[in-house]
This record gives sequence, C-alpha cells and structure tokens, in this order.
Amino acid sequence: MSDQPVALITGAGMGIGRAIARRLASDGFRIAVNDIDPAAAEAVADELTAQGAAAAGVPANVCNRDEVFAMVEAVVQTFGRLDVLVSNAGIAQVDPILAITEEDFDRLFAVNVKGVLWCAQAAAQQMIAQGGGKIINAGSVASYTGQALLGTYCASKFSVRGLTQVMARELADHGITVNAYCPGIVDTGMWDTIDARASEVMGTERGEMTAAAQAMITLKRVEQPEDVARFVSFLASPDANYITGQCMMVDGGIIMN
Repeated sequence: MSDQPVALITGAGMGIGRAIARRLASDGFRIAVNDIDPAAAEAVADELTAQGAAAAGVPANVCNRDEVFAMVEAVVQTFGRLDVLVSNAGIAQVDPILAITEEDFDRLFAVNVKGVLWCAQAAAQQMIAQGGGKIINAGSVASYTGQALLGTYCASKFSVRGLTQVMARELADHGITVNAYCPGIVDTGMWDTIDARASEVMGTERGEMTAAAQAMITLKRVEQPEDVARFVSFLASPDANYITGQCMMVDGGIIMN
C-alpha cells in the first residue's frame, strides 16, 4: 500500500473543487474526487490519472448521511486511508430575505451545512482510527458579512464558520485540525448563476452586480479557482500543522472594503 497521503474533495467535478483536486494531485496526494454527478467525478479522476496521479471518482450526495459514510468507506477501501477532507461542495440562493421559502432554505442548508457536518463525521471517524488528519471546510466572505440577496447563503456560511470552530475544539485531542477557506468573487459557474439571478431580481442588466462587486476587490482582479486551490494546498500541508479553528479569507481584499 502506498504511503502517499490521500485527500477527498467534495464537489470536485467543476470549479473550485476541480482546481483543488488538480493542485493536491500535483502536491503528491492520491485523490478521491466526489461529485453528485458520477460522470463529472469520473471525468476529473480520469484527467488526474492521465497526468500520472492516483485518483478515483467517489460520487455521492453530501446531503445524505448514509451516502457520505459509504463514500468515505469506499475511499478507504480504494486507498487504504484518508488524510485530508476538503468539504468544498456548496450551492447558492439569490433572493430578497422576504422571498425566501422553506424549500429554498432547507435545500441550501442540506448541502452547505449538513453536507459539511456529515462529511466531517465520516472523515473524523476514519482519522481518529489513523491517529490524525485535516478537515478543511468551504467558508466564504459570506461567513463574515451579510450580503443583500444572499441571506440564506450567508446564514449557511456563518454556520460553517461556527461548525469549523466547534470541530477544531472537539477533534484536537485526536490529532485532527479543522480550518476553513473563505473565498470572495470567484470566476466559476456559481458566480455566473448569482449574477444572472441578481439581475433578474433587481431588474438590472446582466453583469452590473459583478461590476459592482469587482470594484470592491483590492487586488483589482476577479479570483480564479486556482487562487483558492493554492491556499487549500497550504492548509493541507505540514506547514499548517499548528493552525486550527480558523476561517481564513482568500478574497483579494474584499473584506477590507
């Protein structure tokens, strides 16, 4: 059995998750690629394998606790261990606070909050048996500041921040660190969806919300998925062994404005 570390990345079929999978593969990790879409998970795994990495697709719906535990079991059966969990899977919801429905709220919290909790439970169980590991959650600039039209999303990301701190306290004695990365405006399909829906709600032209948001970026450029992946690479490395309970901004300076 290889002594190469193993990383599981959820929501890795596209966007930030795919960039994280690529980066950790280049760092020498064996990669378990999760996505709710089996074809997307397999496509990324095949790409990494073609580049010489050890990778496998492990499709599962992170909202479903039983599927999540089965997924982690499959990772361990395939690779023998699990060293790093990146809970990246997430969705957004754009609506005025007075228009949020119970269905919208439940759907978003099922992915963004329950998904983080179930994945952490399953991964921690394995990591405790191994003697340690790293859990890295997907936060957001919305983990710190409420944004108009993103009420449910912000609430979910504030929840991730709280869960990250609690997990860090409870799992420290088992040699498990828990942190979160908090991106800003990332050039992905999710942001395109947010912009389109915001324009519809506000009755503005497509791109106006994006332009206003970009004006707040201190570094004067939109974040790329690779910018997030570089930071996750650090959190997954031994250089971050003394960091836990942190939700760290990787936002180009938006939080300062």
